[in-house]
Amino acid sequence: MIKILITFLAITGATALLMNFTDIQFGIENYWDNHGVWFLIFITLFPRLTLLFSNVAFGGFFWWLGFFFAPRILVAVLATIAYWEQNSILVVISWLMAIGGESGEKVVVRNRYDVVKKGGNVLEAEFRRL
Repeated sequence: MIKILITFLAITGATALLMNFTDIQFGIENYWDNHGVWFLIFITLFPRLTLLFSNVAFGGFFWWLGFFFAPRILVAVLATIAYWEQNSILVVISWLMAIGGESGEKVVVRNRYDVVKKGGNVLEAEFRRL
């Protein structure tokens, strides 16, 4: 829990620094003017598909890195940039879902596979039945 709090404070602190020391305006849009409840449900359950087939900001090297490796964190970053001032509660929830979802996926993968080191740099993974 403390890791989540530290990560959230670091990210929001970086956003605050960017807002104070640059002319970038974050969060001037209202979420409810652009999207609805169904979009919230789909972006939470299926972040990659929703990002790919919706009218969310698209493209760029870091966008594609986030899309392939950490889509929930990409959603939280995009939400922070677009909706921080108007809908801060939704942005906080998106960060909680991002951090919890990414770490939850890693726990499932770690519990599902046994990684055994067999001499040298070769790793062998064994699938464990539940």
